[in-house]
Amino acid sequence: MLRKTKKKQAAGVFLKEKVKISIIDYDVSKFQEKEVKSVEECFPFKDKPTVTWVNIDGVHDFQIIEKIGKHFNIHPLVLEDIVSTGQRPKMEDFEDYLFIAIKMLYQGHGNGDFESEQVSMIIGSNYVISFQEKEGDVFGVVRDRIRNAKGRIRKTGSDYLAYALMDAVVDNYFTILEGMGERIEEMEEELVSNPTPKILQAIHNLKSDTIFLRKSVWPLREVISGLQRTESKLISPSAGVYFRDIYDHTIQVIDTIETSRDMVSGMLDIYLSSVSNRMNEVMKVLTIIATIFIPLTFIAGIYGMNFDTGISKWNMPELHWRYGYAFVWGLMLMVVAGMLTYFKRKKWL
Repeated sequence: MLRKTKKKQAAGVFLKEKVKISIIDYDVSKFQEKEVKSVEECFPFKDKPTVTWVNIDGVHDFQIIEKIGKHFNIHPLVLEDIVSTGQRPKMEDFEDYLFIAIKMLYQGHGNGDFESEQVSMIIGSNYVISFQEKEGDVFGVVRDRIRNAKGRIRKTGSDYLAYALMDAVVDNYFTILEGMGERIEEMEEELVSNPTPKILQAIHNLKSDTIFLRKSVWPLREVISGLQRTESKLISPSAGVYFRDIYDHTIQVIDTIETSRDMVSGMLDIYLSSVSNRMNEVMKVLTIIATIFIPLTFIAGIYGMNFDTGISKWNMPELHWRYGYAFVWGLMLMVVAGMLTYFKRKKWL
């Protein structure tokens, strides 16, 4: 089942982790990457002509967040949104910078589990500052492209870097959905063969996951759409094409989530139908058994009266007949055989 990282943070797990600050600075010809020990080492990169990506793993130390906010002139409410990791995905334009908050999902260590955390980004004219709840992300592909000068990322500005980071997050949604699709297929097979209460609980967990995915991804469509429509000087016209690409991917993700959600709802209907059919089968068997015993009970009741009136014409002829007992057994077996034959012809068996 989905494990929300904000619950872990509330439990104090992230508070024990040290804040990690890494810097990647580059242009077409130069590149440097380093991990710094103090936040003050990031400040000189604000006014450099190169593009700088400052990544901060850990948002529990508000002093570090406050120092960055003060130096880069970030609004206090934005800093609160960065620290409060339960934010809905959104985009805000502050003229000098853009603030974006999205949900990053990735596979956890458990089988079928995945984790979620908030990624906040400050997009400036020549820098991008990303804030993550903890160490570990899906940005490895972006780092490799910068290091190896692959594609156009070293030739473009901070807006393209922001696009690359968001694209990595959205592309990873497809990996998550692929894993969820495999879980649904496995569950469907087990559901048809053996619908147990354990499967019902798994279906409910899967339904909760799809609902959470929908809440995480659906607002992202508005974020990307806002980046396409914005008149901010920080987003160049050439970058709009790439954000449209993310928008298309987001729509595909949403459609896939909706399909998975419908499939999970259908699985719940299949479970209820399977349980109902099994109950009907049991009831049919019990009804057939009861129906067979009704005439047998009637016959046994008739001959169980043992009336002997003393008047020969009113006595049961079988009471004093040598083969009367065998006759009654034969009659009962004939009734059972006749009823079973009738049931088979009617295809009730």
